[in-house]
Amino acid sequence: MRKFAMVLFLSLFTSVVGCGQVEEVTSGSGAENGGQKSASASAEGTLAKAKEQGYVTVGFANEKPYAYKTSDGQLTGEAVEIARVVLKNLGINEMKGELTEFGSLIGGLQAKRFDLITAGMFINPKRCAAVRFADPEYSIGEGIAVQKGNPLNLHSYEDIAKNKDAKVAVMTGAVEIGYLEKSGVPKDRILLVPDQASALSALQAGRAAAMTMTGPSLQAMLESAKDDKIERVMDFTQPVIDGKSVRGYGATAFRLEDEAFQQAFNAELKKLKESGELLKILQQFGFTEQELPGDATAEALCKG
Repeated sequence: MRKFAMVLFLSLFTSVVGCGQVEEVTSGSGAENGGQKSASASAEGTLAKAKEQGYVTVGFANEKPYAYKTSDGQLTGEAVEIARVVLKNLGINEMKGELTEFGSLIGGLQAKRFDLITAGMFINPKRCAAVRFADPEYSIGEGIAVQKGNPLNLHSYEDIAKNKDAKVAVMTGAVEIGYLEKSGVPKDRILLVPDQASALSALQAGRAAAMTMTGPSLQAMLESAKDDKIERVMDFTQPVIDGKSVRGYGATAFRLEDEAFQQAFNAELKKLKESGELLKILQQFGFTEQELPGDATAEALCKG
């Protein structure tokens, strides 16, 4: 997918992070996730074992803001804190978190180095053949920022394309360039800048009517800028490119045979969504309501 790049945890969002990185995926049974058939396993499974021993081992991709260590060595991040709460609610009080490379997550899970894996991994059919995903915890799409009050009434890439006065700033090499072009934005109204900070400067100086990047990157940039003359378009319509939405959905994954663990995790995650606690956790790491997963399910996403 793509690389999200920025300062602090922003570097995550312009890199192809876990959500879109390509890793080697080997199929455990060829089953589809969500509606997939369980691989042969004892009825007890990993969940019962974890409850009995009081801890579980979780593999995290070492990427901000999903999972990382603070300066004092504490493990935190969006995926870490969600897993910590869900597991505790399942009666598993100790989480042994291990940071690793994104490409090692699925192999480590299948080799039973980890009991579950998470941190920036998008659900897609290929991965669903190798692991059993829980329902998504967040979603990542595109976002735009404009002058305060949105004077050109821009709510989508199509709106930018239709307005001859709308020039949009985007980082050179970013995937958004292709999205804009396929949405009908002429090349002469796509202002290419060297980095995201330059996109912000172009918007502030009036050289562009909008700037675009992934939603979390945009939000973090605006929070850092503290400029009340620009704002994020919160009712932005996600682009549909070649018939598919560009939005991706990140989730925790289990071994194919651990259906009981997945279902129990889903039940607790649903409670967090309904209570609003999921959003509170996400907001600590730069996410907004725009990044909530909505009604998306692993079963549907695994079908592509």
